[in-house]
Amino acid sequence: MKYKEWLNIWLENYVKPSSKERTYIRYGQLIRTHIAPKIGEIDVNNLTPIALQSFVTELLNTGNGKTGKGLSANTVNAVISVMQNSLRTAYLLGYAKEYTANMIKRPKLKERKIECFTLAEQKKIEMAVFESKKTKLFGIVLCLYSGLRIGELIALQWKDIDLTKGLLTVSRSCHDTSGGIVFDEPKTATSRRIIPLPKQLLPKLKSIKKSSNSDFVVSAGGNVVSVRSYQRSFELLLKKLNIAHRGFHSLRHTFATRALECGMDVKTLSEILGHKNPTVTLNRYAHSLLEHKSAMMNRLGKLL
Repeated sequence: MKYKEWLNIWLENYVKPSSKERTYIRYGQLIRTHIAPKIGEIDVNNLTPIALQSFVTELLNTGNGKTGKGLSANTVNAVISVMQNSLRTAYLLGYAKEYTANMIKRPKLKERKIECFTLAEQKKIEMAVFESKKTKLFGIVLCLYSGLRIGELIALQWKDIDLTKGLLTVSRSCHDTSGGIVFDEPKTATSRRIIPLPKQLLPKLKSIKKSSNSDFVVSAGGNVVSVRSYQRSFELLLKKLNIAHRGFHSLRHTFATRALECGMDVKTLSEILGHKNPTVTLNRYAHSLLEHKSAMMNRLGKLL
C-alpha cells in the first residue's frame, strides 16, 4: 500500500474520531503540504529509517515550498509525529511488516525567548484601552490580569464570569479555520481552571456586560470576533502607541512576569496559567524569577 493511501485511511479512521478537530485539521495540512508530495508514493514497507531521516533532513534544509528555505524545528517535529503515529498504527494492524520510525532523530527545539511589556508600556496600553470606545479591546487588559491565551479569551462568554465573586472560568478555547471559528476543549486538562480577577476590573466588566448584545465577552456588533482579527486589532493598537511589536501571547508572559514581581508563588501562578505542573512555569520564567530575587536582595542590601 502506498503511504499516501494509508495516511488517508489513518487520518479519517483513527485521528478524526479520537482527536480534537484542531489536531485533525493540523495533521491533514501537514500530510497534504509536506508528507504526501514527497514520500506519499512510497510503499509503507519501503519507508526505511534512512529514507525517513533523509526526508526530515530535506524538510530542515529546503522544506518551505514557497521560499525554498528550511522549515522550523517545531514544524518538522510535528511532521515526525504524524509519521511515527501513522506508521506505528500501520504496523499494529499488519499493513507494515515492521515499525522503524522510532529511529528518526528529531531536531532540537530552540527555547523561545520570553517577551513581555515593560511596566511603562503596560500602563500605556491599559490607558489606551480604557479611553477607547471599542469595548472589545478590554479583552487585552483582561489578558494582562488573568494570563488568558487568545483562544481562551475569544471563546469566553459572560456566563463564564461570576461578577459577584470575581471569578473567571476557563472551559473552552477556539481557533480560526478556513471555514470560520471552531470552538474546542481547552489546550490541556489543566487548562480548565478558575481564575480570581482583580476587583478593580469588575466595574468595567459589569459596564461592558450591561451594554453588550452578545453572549461573548469579546464581540463586535454582537458577533464573536476571529482570533486573527483580534490579533490584528492588537497589532494596530501597538503601532498607534509606538510600542515595539510583540505577539499577543506576550500579554500572557507580561501577566506572569508581573505576578512574580508582586511575589506570587510559582505553584499558584502555574495553576492560574493552566500549566501541567509548576516545573513548566519555573522553567519558562526562570529568568524573571532570578531578576525578582536579585531585586529583593538589593533591597535587603540597603539595610546594611
